[in-house]
Amino acid sequence: MSWMSAEAALAVLRTKPQTLYANVSRGRIAAKPDPKDPRRGLYRQDDVERLAARQRGRRPAKIVAAESIAWGEPVLETAISTMVDGRLLYRGQDVGGLAERATLEEVAGLLWMVASPQNIRAPAPPPVLPREGGGVGSAAHEQRAMQKVYLDMALLTATDMPTTGRTRAVLLGEAARVVRTLADALAAEGDHGLHHRLAQQWERPEAADAIRAALVLLAEHELNASTFAARVTASTGAPLSAAVLAGLAALSGPLHGNASQSMGDLVAMARQNGADAAVHDYLRQGRSLPCFGHRLYPNGDMRAEVLMSRFTLPKLFAELADIGTALSGERPNIDFALVAMTAAFDLPGDAPLQIFALARSVGWNRSKRAR
Repeated sequence: MSWMSAEAALAVLRTKPQTLYANVSRGRIAAKPDPKDPRRGLYRQDDVERLAARQRGRRPAKIVAAESIAWGEPVLETAISTMVDGRLLYRGQDVGGLAERATLEEVAGLLWMVASPQNIRAPAPPPVLPREGGGVGSAAHEQRAMQKVYLDMALLTATDMPTTGRTRAVLLGEAARVVRTLADALAAEGDHGLHHRLAQQWERPEAADAIRAALVLLAEHELNASTFAARVTASTGAPLSAAVLAGLAALSGPLHGNASQSMGDLVAMARQNGADAAVHDYLRQGRSLPCFGHRLYPNGDMRAEVLMSRFTLPKLFAELADIGTALSGERPNIDFALVAMTAAFDLPGDAPLQIFALARSVGWNRSKRAR
């Protein structure tokens, strides 16, 4: 069996890197790490040549559309984010580097192509629902946080104007207001950075830097299911708030933004019987380890590595990561890292979804004029 580099595969396919990785994620091209350099990938030559031959002829539009969506997971090209040799880029900038220093507000400026986003930090109008109860220890607050996000966004959707016939400057201001509304539903009041406001809401100031990195790492990720839903909605001229509401609906699924919830059983088993026994039991039952592996990162999800470098990994999660990788051949993904961060700082149980929703709202907030 012959294998080829990404550069050689791209030359044969005559396409962009993100299209190559999309074909890998959809199982059309087999990939494996390069033994000489695990950071780079190798691609099965037979698969590449077969796909190239198929693409030389023009295909009917209905086939192109059907093949753009695989089991509810759209993987389409976008100029805003892309992956090159396992690295995620936002408009050409390495996300790992951005996560070292940037804030979500700065990433919004990069993605929206403005010097600085307009008033994302400013206070929003009074909330629709009053906050009650305490901080991180309040189960009631955990339940209400995302409920409030959906209710506030639905209210905006019912009253906001369509995007058609409006200037880019106006839409950028509206995009900032939509993100601000979502942030105010989740985070403490104030004009600090959004990561500080989340840390304050959860009474965990020591978690602020890790939260900042997570928000940056999750702001955009090609045209996945939730971004696809948001873009389809925006393409109709619907308000930006409606596009974000559509993205939130898709994000709520257990195969997307709520994927971290699938780790609960594995973590409980590890706490009771030890990480080694838990992983062995999972694999003996023929079950894939939850939150391990990612089809777009054959060499490991770089977002997970970057995020876990921002805090001390709890012993149980370090053991799960090591044993799970050794036995399954897959590495922890970003959902694993979010659960580990939640445990490390004793954050609310749904903190991964809240962080995911706030971060990705920046990537969703693009109409035809605003992006």
